[in-house]
Amino acid sequence: MNRSIIKPIKLVSFCLLIAFAGCKNETKEEKDMAMETDNILLQEYQGPYGGVPSFDKMTVEDVKEAAEIGMEMSLQEIEAIANNPEPPTFENTIEEFERSGRALNNFFTYYGIMSSNVSSPEFREIQGELAPKFSEFQSKINQNEKLFQRIKAVYDASQENPLEADQQRVVELTYKGFEMNGANLDKEKKKRYAEINKELSSLYTDFSNNVLHDEENYVTYLTEDQLGGLSEGFIKSAAAIAKDKGQEGKYAIFNTRSSMDPFVTYSTERELRKQVWENYYSRGDNGDEYDNNEIIAKILKLRKERVGLLGYDNYAEWRLQDRMAKNPENAMELMMAVWPAAIARVKEEVADMQAIADKNGDNITIEPWDYRYYAEKVRQAKYDLDSDEVKQYLQLDKLTDAMFYVAGRLFNYEFTPVPEGEVPVFHEDVKVWEVTDKDSGEHIGLWYLDPYARQGKRSGAWATTYRSHTTFDGKETVLASNNSNFVKPAPGEALLVSWDDATTFFHEFGHALHFFSSEVRYPTLNGGVRDYTEFQSQLLERWLSTDEVINQFLVHHETGEPIPAELVEKIKKASTFNQGFSTTEYLASALIDMKIHLADPENIDVDKFERETLAELNMPKELPMRHRTPHFGHVFSGEGYATAYYGYMWADVLTADAAEAFAEAPGGFYDENLAEKLVKYLFAPRNSMDPAEAYRLFRGRDAKIEALMRDRGFPVPGE
Repeated sequence: MNRSIIKPIKLVSFCLLIAFAGCKNETKEEKDMAMETDNILLQEYQGPYGGVPSFDKMTVEDVKEAAEIGMEMSLQEIEAIANNPEPPTFENTIEEFERSGRALNNFFTYYGIMSSNVSSPEFREIQGELAPKFSEFQSKINQNEKLFQRIKAVYDASQENPLEADQQRVVELTYKGFEMNGANLDKEKKKRYAEINKELSSLYTDFSNNVLHDEENYVTYLTEDQLGGLSEGFIKSAAAIAKDKGQEGKYAIFNTRSSMDPFVTYSTERELRKQVWENYYSRGDNGDEYDNNEIIAKILKLRKERVGLLGYDNYAEWRLQDRMAKNPENAMELMMAVWPAAIARVKEEVADMQAIADKNGDNITIEPWDYRYYAEKVRQAKYDLDSDEVKQYLQLDKLTDAMFYVAGRLFNYEFTPVPEGEVPVFHEDVKVWEVTDKDSGEHIGLWYLDPYARQGKRSGAWATTYRSHTTFDGKETVLASNNSNFVKPAPGEALLVSWDDATTFFHEFGHALHFFSSEVRYPTLNGGVRDYTEFQSQLLERWLSTDEVINQFLVHHETGEPIPAELVEKIKKASTFNQGFSTTEYLASALIDMKIHLADPENIDVDKFERETLAELNMPKELPMRHRTPHFGHVFSGEGYATAYYGYMWADVLTADAAEAFAEAPGGFYDENLAEKLVKYLFAPRNSMDPAEAYRLFRGRDAKIEALMRDRGFPVPGE
């Protein structure tokens, strides 16, 4: 959701597209080649902590040269592996493949930052030029027949004589990656497969840049008489942003969720709520040169054609074969099991809101731009809970300390601020902490935090790595980052966030802890199964509402007084409030994602498909999908979440079930024995074992959907 790890095009996701190539450790040959260029984007990380990216030296001007040289270096290494005269073995084929592409991996760290955190028109132009070249590069690896035959030989031999468990999994994942990307196709089909990937790469870039254009260019400016209902902190932030944009004396509302959401929740100006809402939900759908509907239609057609070459009926079948769900039918079954309860709850929520509107004499019918506004009034009426009052106790700095506390209790980690200037950063807002083991003092890695929205930064919240843990060529420590889009407070003001935003903050930190806790030997095993990797992060959200966090870190930003017990009780009582809205808006996006990929893409009208499918599902008219199709970056700016957005719900079943295990444990959410099992089975293995087996080792059984229904306050059959 906003929390999405949608990883920016950084090598984690890029590698998956090229069948895991390029995410590896370096060879001597590659190091020598890297030393021949002074391009900083290809150089080995320098400095403390096992080396860190030289973010202070990166420039857009270096990008094209680095990309070209980096790809050539990687291809030379691939050729060396493919043409090795010795019989293929795990060591000379798979390990060497794991080792390849270090310089290119470094390049993609910088490329990901320039794409997601500090984008510019100059960079976007280069992005457009490079996208098809990256695709060609991927195809040269995926379709290297000699390389694949060596990998296949190792794979076939391992089926007869299995290797060590983690080595066996690396072999199987590598072989499967090549197979899923067309390695077994004939020459003509391989050629067409590569052409399709090249076309798609350009379309993904165009899609992302169109959304970013609409986020940057649909800014709403308010005058002083239009600020009714807005908090003092929000007003000060909006004034500061407007001033920065040359509109001093006005108040700016960005076209991003972090700006839109609080505005439509609290503003008393209904017409302005409608304007801000429509700007946000129309991103990529304005009928101009930045409209994404035709791009989506092309993407759908090409995806279907591509998987057809491999013998699959539709894209979803191809994508889900190696996920926990295994096939689209299982994913749809889960979603449709929850959908009726979700939309039924929306009907109840709307009735409550309409009753308040009628009582107030507002003379309106609830529309989508009214939902958050009147939901807040229902919350106050039903639970005497004012979200803005709660916000006064949710300071970003204190929440950061709370996350460190949780990491200390569960993972035995300590976070120490790195002195400013010791580690290069790409923006002055970025802060860095060293992560160590509390007992031994062992260095685990560095944690970077980029918290604020800015021009050129994509919306949402995400986690990523600049270096992942491995041990097969010597220990590599972790460089992990969390990225948010909080509206930067005015100077001297505390950054106050909503409960939902605090939850998302914990969520993304859960991804970071998943990175730091890795104990895998090989780079490939740091990857993840998409409908499983959201589980760890969703589970960590639960620690926000533990007594230990509430009592220590939720303090008033002015008085320093802890949050009153009666307010905490109201928060807990209201924990299932508005679940109709949050579940329905998410599920609508997940269902559209799946259904649009199961549909015939020939001559598809994307807007019409969205409208008609939602009507068939009986989507309540009072709220939108969380991500409408024309700006659904999870699905159409790349392939990480395509037909996989359901994964949040799949992971939520695991989350609710695991949370019940902690709730029932003698030590509650800080139970030492259960925490040990959490780290051992659910975090440390990453993708070194089957996720279903890992969960069974933790819980003693498979997860049950009933826990999810209880968690959301929905009816549970038989209870």
